[in-house]
Amino acid sequence: MPLFRRKTKADAPPPADRQAADAGAFLPRRGRRSRVESAFMRLVATGGIVGIGTAIAAGMAAGDVSGWLIGIVVSGVSVIMAAVLWSSRTL
Repeated sequence: MPLFRRKTKADAPPPADRQAADAGAFLPRRGRRSRVESAFMRLVATGGIVGIGTAIAAGMAAGDVSGWLIGIVVSGVSVIMAAVLWSSRTL
C-alpha cells in the first residue's frame, strides 16, 4: 500500500459499518461546512499565518539578522503555509 494515496468512494466502508465505527468515536461525524463557516475558518487560519510570520520576523530581528534575509524567510514560510491551507479540503 502506498504511503500517500487518495481515498476513493470504493475505500469508504458501507453505511452500516460507518455507523458502527462512529459509535466508539469521541466526536460524532460531521457533514460538510457551510460556505460562510468555511470562509471564516480560512480567514482565521490566514490570520494565524500572519501571526506566525510576525513572530518569526521579530525573533530574527532580535538576533540582528539582515532585513532582506528576514523578508525572504518570512515570505517563504508564509507562501508554503498558505499553499497548505488553501489546498486543504477540510477547511
